[in-house]
Amino acid sequence: MIRLRIDVISAVPQILESPVSHSIIKRAREKGVVEIVIHNLHDYGEGKYRQIDDKPFGGGSGMVLKPEPIFRCVQKLKSERNYDLIIITSAKGKIFEQTDAKKYSLFENLIIICGHYKGIDQRVVELTKAEEISIGKFVLSGGELPALVIVDAIVRLIPGSIGDGESALTDTFIDEDFVEPPIYTRPREFEGLKVPQILLEGDHSKIREWKDNISSSN
Repeated sequence: MIRLRIDVISAVPQILESPVSHSIIKRAREKGVVEIVIHNLHDYGEGKYRQIDDKPFGGGSGMVLKPEPIFRCVQKLKSERNYDLIIITSAKGKIFEQTDAKKYSLFENLIIICGHYKGIDQRVVELTKAEEISIGKFVLSGGELPALVIVDAIVRLIPGSIGDGESALTDTFIDEDFVEPPIYTRPREFEGLKVPQILLEGDHSKIREWKDNISSSN
């Protein structure tokens, strides 16, 4: 049973196709846990050349994504199902956090619109009531990479996506202030650095206490 459908609208869908076809996201899709559908914005473009961008009113550099193609795509999707949220990836948006990923992972249907060029016509934000989301205070060439970050963070939290279900539950920031303690594997000593002895002794209550102390001190 599909727990979440994510529709991603992009001017450059090729950037998205490979990452969602590998690793955890690929396995989640194959298991039927999540459905990810990528939409090429050019399919909804204007005129003979499928135009999706134009110069900004008032002057200034760069090009702006036109409202009509995005709105047409969103309206088509909304005519087919109800959506819990529409996200627009934008450098000026709210910073994406683990608490957001947890909330979004409980949704049934989600749309992510990838910003591109100079940005998106503001009327798209207002008409779709979209939430503008950023992954940090920096600017990228397009919103496809932030969209992939958001998708990955969400999908790994959906039950069935990860073979070891406990792994996602012990991630850094899974609780607001939780920071995962240092982790180690073989060999016991590497380049003169040893694994903490307490992790080798098999006393799980003491190990949990050690981890809790490390996490609370970060």
